[in-house]
Amino acid sequence: MQASLETISTLERRLKVAVPFDQINTEIENRLKRLQRTVKLHGFRPGKVPFKVVEQQYGPQVRQEVLGDTVERTFGEAVKDKQLRVAGYPRIETVKPEAPVPESFEFTATFEIFPEVTLGDLSAASVERPAVVVGDAEVDRTIEVLRKQRTEYEPVDRGAAAGDAVVIDYSGQIDGVPFDGGSASGQAIVLGEGRLLPDFEKNVIGLAKGESRTFDVVFPEDYHGKEVAGKTASFTVTVQDVREAKVPALDGDFARALGVADGDLAKMRDDIRANLEREVKRRVEKNVKDQVLKVLLETSTLDVPKALIDMEIERLMAGTAENLKARGMGNQAGTMPREVFEPEARRRVTIGLVLAEVVKTENIRAEAEQIKTVIEDYAQSYERPDEVVRWYYQSADRVREIESVVIENNVVERLLARVQVTDKPVGFDDLMGNAT
Repeated sequence: MQASLETISTLERRLKVAVPFDQINTEIENRLKRLQRTVKLHGFRPGKVPFKVVEQQYGPQVRQEVLGDTVERTFGEAVKDKQLRVAGYPRIETVKPEAPVPESFEFTATFEIFPEVTLGDLSAASVERPAVVVGDAEVDRTIEVLRKQRTEYEPVDRGAAAGDAVVIDYSGQIDGVPFDGGSASGQAIVLGEGRLLPDFEKNVIGLAKGESRTFDVVFPEDYHGKEVAGKTASFTVTVQDVREAKVPALDGDFARALGVADGDLAKMRDDIRANLEREVKRRVEKNVKDQVLKVLLETSTLDVPKALIDMEIERLMAGTAENLKARGMGNQAGTMPREVFEPEARRRVTIGLVLAEVVKTENIRAEAEQIKTVIEDYAQSYERPDEVVRWYYQSADRVREIESVVIENNVVERLLARVQVTDKPVGFDDLMGNAT
């Protein structure tokens, strides 16, 4: 085998490989002979098929197999010999022979290599670490949210009021003509949640089961339905059911519903506080990690292989298509343009390359105890933590996923020692994204 290397650009390379046909023909003959011992053809006993017949029957197929294997093997050998780290997949092209009877089989392989990554100086960079306190007020608000999530609705014999769940039939017309989306049967809503226009909801309030009302509603000029925006519609509404919200009492039964076996409210509050603190810790760590990675990318220098970006785009598109199918929107999966995914794909590939360089230069690893700690921390969010821990350790792939998380955390921790970190007080709702 002979191999020559050409540099096309900073990352792109082209290998030209030549393999003597004598070597290839010998391999073809050897494979055909092995095949001759086992092949079954009509009119011949097994193992007694003449070599010429085997060659005529299977020669072209075996030749293609040998050529394919030769390309794969010699490309790997040439890359190893020239100490190249290939990024993505090579583009293979066979070279058309000039001689009538060529002595060698030649092909070219065009590919990109992994880039040289230059890590920058982080000493002048700054990171703000959110400082959040979980107090009694946050616990109280969380309890109220949990109570509302367990709200039940009971039938009442009165007019509908704000907060009630109602089932209505309605039909609307504009200038005496029905319009799209202007009617529904068995529509369930909770009055006051804002799912319908305020002028519509206020005309439902006061109606009891079986009662009807006709009224006008003016659609706002900026209404999302352009065909009715700014127009006046006449609606007739009939109430089919009225139910009053019953929020569970803050008692032992409520605590037991949240997994506190003895119904102890103090224990329930401690559990909720611990869960909130765990979530705050994760949010703070993610916030800091995002800042560190941003600084790392801004201070590092590298060229990003297009092949890796293309592969990441394919993964993102496949993941999005799966997500759309799971939500019943599979028909939209094929309409997504690749360029929509390019920025995120580039960011992910760049982060991966830079992190890999830090891991290599700093010799960063994930210790078994660290992996165990992260798994146990994840498990605390479930009712049976021990079962979750066992589930993780039952799969090497799942443990490797946690190992990757730990390595990334160790990278961030190492880099945090090189930047200027200041603690910045942040409200609980701001950190959680609940601020209005």
